[in-house]
Amino acid sequence: MSSVEMKNVSRIYRSGGLEIKAIDSLDLKIEAGEFTVIAGPSGSGKSTLLNLAGGLDRPSDGEVFLDGGLLNDKSDDQLTRQRLFKVGFIFQAYNLIPVLTAWENIQFILQMQGIQESEHEKRIRPLLEELGLNGLEHRKPAELSGGQQQRVAVARAVIGQPSIILADEPTANLDSETAVSLLSLMRRLNQEQKVTFLFSSHDPMVIDKACRVIRLHDGRIAEDLKKRPD
Repeated sequence: MSSVEMKNVSRIYRSGGLEIKAIDSLDLKIEAGEFTVIAGPSGSGKSTLLNLAGGLDRPSDGEVFLDGGLLNDKSDDQLTRQRLFKVGFIFQAYNLIPVLTAWENIQFILQMQGIQESEHEKRIRPLLEELGLNGLEHRKPAELSGGQQQRVAVARAVIGQPSIILADEPTANLDSETAVSLLSLMRRLNQEQKVTFLFSSHDPMVIDKACRVIRLHDGRIAEDLKKRPD
């Protein structure tokens, strides 16, 4: 399980003479084992918040902690290693490697982690079945639909057994049946393996399934609602 904490965090982007404050003096703590969604309109800071939590972006001001360790002071190499073993990402744009097959995109994480090849089949095959990807493992991303690519991206995020998964609009390109299956898988990982989940989403189904809903507006927390777990 992993926890995330932000103390007085701001993230400012500059474009020409303009200054855009994507996150504005935000304080937030995500406890280990939570199943939390960040909701809010486009431009409210949801994706920026996820990128800060995973060390993909650095704050302009304030401090970001993962499992109590300060991310601000870590080198790029240290952050890369921490993401490899601790953090799973599901990106809105999938970010699959176009020259690799679906299987190879998923397997790539295990190779980077140094997992023995004899273990790869045992880990990957059940996940393909669960996500409805059997028979598609030898196709490259360009040969898959958007929903299929998203499922491969989910499998890649989960396969390394991270302690926290950050998901940017994970159901955006999925039909309702696949979205339900995906959310069930994530909830099971959360409950059985205590994986922390932090989503951004507009999807009412994702928001309904979350145990905590944080609504952002202009980079600030407008509402923080904890619900009873299922």
